[in-house]
Amino acid sequence: MALPGSLRRQPANRGLVSHCTHHHIVVFLLTFFSYSLLHASRKTFSNVKVSISSQWTPSCLNSTAPELRPYELWNSSHLFPNAEEATLFLGTLDTIFLFSYAVGLFVSGIVGDRLNLRWVLSFGMCSSALVVFFFGTLTEWLHFYNKWFYCCLWVVNGLLQSTGWPCVVAVMGNWFGKAGRGFVFGLWSACASVGNILGAFLASCVLRYGYEYAFLVTASVQFAGGVIVFFGLLTSPKEVGLPELGADEDDSVEEDANRPLMGDDDADDDDRNYSVQATDTDNQPKAIGFFQACCLPGVVLYSLAYACLKLVNYSFFFWLPFYLSNNFGWKEAEADQLSIWYDVGGIIGGTIQGLISDVLQKRAPVLAISLLFAVGSLFGYSRSPNSKPINAVIMAITGFFIGGPSNMISSAISADLGRQDLVRGSSEALATVTGIVDGTGSIGAAVGQYLVSLIQENLGWMWVFYFFILMTSSTILFISPLIVREIKLLLYERRLRMLAE
Repeated sequence: MALPGSLRRQPANRGLVSHCTHHHIVVFLLTFFSYSLLHASRKTFSNVKVSISSQWTPSCLNSTAPELRPYELWNSSHLFPNAEEATLFLGTLDTIFLFSYAVGLFVSGIVGDRLNLRWVLSFGMCSSALVVFFFGTLTEWLHFYNKWFYCCLWVVNGLLQSTGWPCVVAVMGNWFGKAGRGFVFGLWSACASVGNILGAFLASCVLRYGYEYAFLVTASVQFAGGVIVFFGLLTSPKEVGLPELGADEDDSVEEDANRPLMGDDDADDDDRNYSVQATDTDNQPKAIGFFQACCLPGVVLYSLAYACLKLVNYSFFFWLPFYLSNNFGWKEAEADQLSIWYDVGGIIGGTIQGLISDVLQKRAPVLAISLLFAVGSLFGYSRSPNSKPINAVIMAITGFFIGGPSNMISSAISADLGRQDLVRGSSEALATVTGIVDGTGSIGAAVGQYLVSLIQENLGWMWVFYFFILMTSSTILFISPLIVREIKLLLYERRLRMLAE
């Protein structure tokens, strides 16, 4: 008994291996490192907060400040009476950045679907680099210190940085199809973690000369990356005469994120042809509207789920070194180095879970299993003993089960949602959908930073972890309709295969 084309198990790496060209490799690397550079500039700000706080506080309360500096020159940078208020303002800048970043994601996705993705990405990278230069380097060189000016610059930086993720996901979605998308995007989504490591490395190399040089180096590298992206990035296969993914793939490979996202279910495998084809400018797809994108199946559910999950993931990003120092009394440098294991776990988790979702051709069940283990790992990590090796192991496991699903939703699943049948062939929605999912997630992350500090101050760290467990459970709850639907579909396919044998 022959199975329908839609129920045949497609090899996860078949399309990936057969269609991979040097253009795919270049696109993978350019998008990977472009977003890594954007994340590196964010990490640089986190790494120099101690130096900035020292510069903004009086020398009588700051033992690290040089005492021979003229009083007039020192007084010009005296923004706060003590280090606590300076640290509070730096935390406020984090919140300002996240909210402006979240708002910008909604706008950037829409803009990216209407303009050339390469232009939008390179503009965002170069402009953000200039803002970072003004914020950390030029103001220090000119001895100009103003709280409102810093706030305005960081709002603009958040808006400009928001152009990155929707554009790079859209470009990757144009080049890499459903066959192997979970594995490819799982590996590619490590770009944020690599950017964190790169930012810490660049800042540590020049921080002894002054925090302004950390911003200068990061901004220079990011600006150079934006120029390279402008001249070297290909946003779609049709730019080099290759067929678009929708033209030859979607009729034969089953959609894996959501049943309504299925390709043409009755279509059989077609012969793949990689001959050069001319671009038909008359059939250029039109961009989809914001509310139309929100109404696409799965978009709202995954957006709400990602708001809860990104809250937990970003809380580890912002608070993990502080938690290690505050709770265990470890040195700040040791806590910074140890926190890298969370990113390592996320990189491995995103890659392995993406590969498993390719084999199953379903995303939601893989997410559900990982998040259930994440609840257990959070409970275990909250009771980690005062031992660095044990803490690092549990931290990596926690990153595996939290960072992995977070990477999958923000990359592979966003690409799945933006290339479903309801919009394919008539409109473009990839960048818009990515902006909606990641924008909603960033709003959750921004709110979470305030809630974490509030809970920690009033109830302690144990209740912070209970809050993380609640948010992780809420993530499962939001995608539960998709989980049930895909599990039923898997069981149905299994019964058909057993009848066919």
